[in-house]
Amino acid sequence: MQKLPVKLFRVAEVKELDRMAIEDYGIPGFELMSRAGQKVFDCIQAHCAEADTCAVVCGAGNNGGDGYIVARLATAAGLQTTVYSVVDAEKLQGDAKAACLAYLEAGGRWYRWNENTVFSEPFIVDALLGSGLDRPVGGDYAKAIEQINNSRAKVVAVDMPSGINADTGKVMGCAVKADYTVCFIGMKQGLLTGDAPEYCGQLLFSALNLPAEIVDRVDASARRVEIQPLPERNRCAHKGDNGHVLIVGGDMGFSGAARMAGEAALRVGAGLVSLATRPEHAAWMNLPRPELMCHGVIHPEQVQQLSAKARVIVLGPGLGRGAWARDLFNALIKSDKPLILDADALHLLAETASVGQNRVLTPHPGEAAGLLKCTVPEVERDRFAAAAKIQATYGGVCVLKGAGTLIAAETGIAVSVTGNPGMGSGGMGDILSGVIAALIAQGLSLQNAAEYGVYWHGQAADLAAQQGGERGLLATDLMPYLRRLVN
Repeated sequence: MQKLPVKLFRVAEVKELDRMAIEDYGIPGFELMSRAGQKVFDCIQAHCAEADTCAVVCGAGNNGGDGYIVARLATAAGLQTTVYSVVDAEKLQGDAKAACLAYLEAGGRWYRWNENTVFSEPFIVDALLGSGLDRPVGGDYAKAIEQINNSRAKVVAVDMPSGINADTGKVMGCAVKADYTVCFIGMKQGLLTGDAPEYCGQLLFSALNLPAEIVDRVDASARRVEIQPLPERNRCAHKGDNGHVLIVGGDMGFSGAARMAGEAALRVGAGLVSLATRPEHAAWMNLPRPELMCHGVIHPEQVQQLSAKARVIVLGPGLGRGAWARDLFNALIKSDKPLILDADALHLLAETASVGQNRVLTPHPGEAAGLLKCTVPEVERDRFAAAAKIQATYGGVCVLKGAGTLIAAETGIAVSVTGNPGMGSGGMGDILSGVIAALIAQGLSLQNAAEYGVYWHGQAADLAAQQGGERGLLATDLMPYLRRLVN
């Protein structure tokens, strides 16, 4: 699979890249359109080589112009190609009109799309709507998208699956479900999170041979997580050098959450892990994992004594929201040690005005909505904005979990592309909290620990899914892969 760019951009920034290429570097817009069409046709040849006919569905803008280039190249290569346009050809302007005329002059077939159109071709090129979409799709565009999705064809999307917001990854009413998406010039940040992973299929990218300095001149809005191997351990290292993690949680009925977070911290390399939990659990929680040090706590003073020995604290896995949980939360929330706040601790945090730079918050969308005093749909409407607002409101680092997990810090937002739908099961978040805590305990900064932890957590799930599939994937199935990855 092609390695995607590290820099991610919003639509406005990609438009600036496009403008600089044309105005500052003298590359004609039609030349850029031709290069884009060629890259899409290359994708077709690579992945749909068995097909001898194709349909290209075009809209009114430059995205449609790219489609006409593809259609002309396919026709020249001997494929029986038909363009279906949702707008009359005379409404096209500029480079898109020139591309349409070149296709027609080459003997191309053009039809005005209508509700009775039936796509029988084995693959379809989606060139309806580009990355500038900022309102819900309606009218003929929505009906054409529905017909594309109802076909049995493979679909190649030009730059974006039509209907996806390129800045947020949100479906704007409806969207094309593509098998392949070929993105140009700058990688759009919305392609990697929100609804987009369900609609993009395999992502491909081309800078269209633009000089590298063009991209360097525009600040990216986000970046893709990239990691480096952890340094080898000193041959004289001992357990104290590798950090002591304290996990606080495990209310009645939820002992497994703290237990899994603790084992994850051990598997990722923490030297020592202590669990502060209900006294009823403490005597047996470490029976299958005796390396965990389990302590029954009732009073806040007890957990404060334990925290004095720890390098980093995880507060929240199975903590609950009762009086016991609130006492422990209040005893630790003002600690100056690194804090990982997850699950119930995030609900308790939402009730306070507490701000701290020593924290990593790990909300899923529901918990994020609680922190922002809004609804889950509002969070999902713009995950980038939600993650940034949580970070600005509560401090530290915010890990907004989901497809395309976002890691927001003062320095900006990173996106992790690892993970799969099998992770939608209980305990995955507890594992992640333990992983991040262990990395901090071993000396990584909060931001690096969050980014590395999210990446390896998702990668471990991908490796586990390769062995047995996504359905039935358990949080504890990640353990052996986590140990392999950090090494």
